[in-house]
Amino acid sequence: MNTLSKLKNYAKTVKQDLVVLYLSYKDPRTPLYAKILAMCVVAYAFSPIDLIPDFIPIIGYLDDLILVPIGIIVTLKLIPSEVLEEKREQARQMGKSDKPKNWFVGAVFIIIWILLAVWIGKLLFGEA
Repeated sequence: MNTLSKLKNYAKTVKQDLVVLYLSYKDPRTPLYAKILAMCVVAYAFSPIDLIPDFIPIIGYLDDLILVPIGIIVTLKLIPSEVLEEKREQARQMGKSDKPKNWFVGAVFIIIWILLAVWIGKLLFGEA
């Protein structure tokens, strides 16, 4: 298997695991601490704002290549195995059909990032 195929499989696995985390977050059997971490990992993975901006050569993509997968691995370990098995199957079925779009959740994350940016701007530059 060549390197490009390995990278494509890795990306597909990460993408599917993010869906599993999203689905697990909504399950009442998932512990609260796992739900919070799952929500943070999914939000960070899909957020246009990164800890390290992507335009910085080489290290700009390190958060996407290291932090997100580590977050996924840690969070998956916190979710009960019966929930994971069920949600993995559900994610596979979703992958075969059209992906659902949850515009409400997307809008909430955008509003949170905007509020966070305004708050940081006020901290850094003071009240105008």
